[in-house]
Amino acid sequence: MEKVRDMRKHVTVVGALHIGFAILGLIGAVVVFLSINFAESFVEGEDIPVRVLTAIKILLPGLIAVVSLLSIIGGIGLFSFREWARILIIVMSAINCLNVPIGTAKGVYSIWALLQDETIRLFKGEDPYAAGQEEVTKRTN
Repeated sequence: MEKVRDMRKHVTVVGALHIGFAILGLIGAVVVFLSINFAESFVEGEDIPVRVLTAIKILLPGLIAVVSLLSIIGGIGLFSFREWARILIIVMSAINCLNVPIGTAKGVYSIWALLQDETIRLFKGEDPYAAGQEEVTKRTN
């Protein structure tokens, strides 16, 4: 019973971490967009550099924004213990492992918390207390 309560806390922390870092990611996407927009002003007359910077200005902040929005959606879903949110955050955590060192720590913690047996039972809507009681009954008999 204590472990289930702890896993609820872990899931809440994972959701909050993903939402918090995703908001920072959205702010970062805006900063990258504005920075590249500023850099474009230095190469205004040149055709190729303007095209390259325009492509980067669209693709890089767009990718950051999509990853951040998916993390926000998944984080909100974790608060309601939705199975699709658990899977989404596991995938997003694997992607976040590429962001060394903070993203790696957050990703490993998230994956650990979301792959525990008690957590899986919470998300599937099963009674996690019943599973613990069965184990206790088997040990005492």
